[in-house]
Amino acid sequence: VGDKVMVLARSGLWQEVVNVPASQTFPMPEGMSFEEAAALLVNYITAYMILFDFGNLRPNQSVLIHMAAGGVGTAAIQLCKTVENVTIFGTASASKHDSLKESGVAHPIDYRTMDYAEEVRKISPKGVDIVLDPLGGSDTSKAFNLLKPMGKLITYGVANLLTGQKKNLMAMARTWWNQFSITALQLLHQNKAVCGYHLGYMDEEAELIRSVVAKLVNLYSQGKIKPKIDSVWPFDQVAEAMRQMQEKKNVGKVILVPEAPKEESKKAEN
Repeated sequence: VGDKVMVLARSGLWQEVVNVPASQTFPMPEGMSFEEAAALLVNYITAYMILFDFGNLRPNQSVLIHMAAGGVGTAAIQLCKTVENVTIFGTASASKHDSLKESGVAHPIDYRTMDYAEEVRKISPKGVDIVLDPLGGSDTSKAFNLLKPMGKLITYGVANLLTGQKKNLMAMARTWWNQFSITALQLLHQNKAVCGYHLGYMDEEAELIRSVVAKLVNLYSQGKIKPKIDSVWPFDQVAEAMRQMQEKKNVGKVILVPEAPKEESKKAEN
């Protein structure tokens, strides 16, 4: 009672009081803010397990990170920087490229104006060792083709199903139709790996998740990772917070808090 904790839950956290099993709570390390704690678990567990458990990231390898300025993207960049001489390619809109370069992305690519696969090939003709794929559809095929021999593709989302504020049925149908498919025999000939990851289906793996969180807390305490907060919004501005993401303006996490930060409250009173 009274401990400051981070909470992992599939849903239901946009409220003032939540009730979760003790096994889904983790003590916050010294010096961590509640906003950082809210931004840490889902993104960093996902990025860590994709890069290290599935990806087996090692020194001198190369990684393609899609949506590199988002929550998992920024976590993945920081985690890549904990391994020696990893080359990071990151897709994001042009306005976010300076921020990506500062964070350690060697080659930011504007996916809106360029074919990212072509841009990667110009710099690395053989492709990359690991691709993080949150997109789905035809982009998963492009990702597989970009892998070097012994490369690994980890798919962890289907962002292509979402277009703008509403689900576009035509876009969904197109993504479904273009969904990547491969047989075991084709994999054998290609010398490549395809993995699928979804943290939401790891409910039964409490010990595994706890071991990953312990590693992340250790990295945070060493100053090697730090959740990137784009902006903080009170609950009554949830629509504006969602718009910040839908319009792809955020670099890092968009955080919801029950009340406006005290400084803003004082300004409003004055």
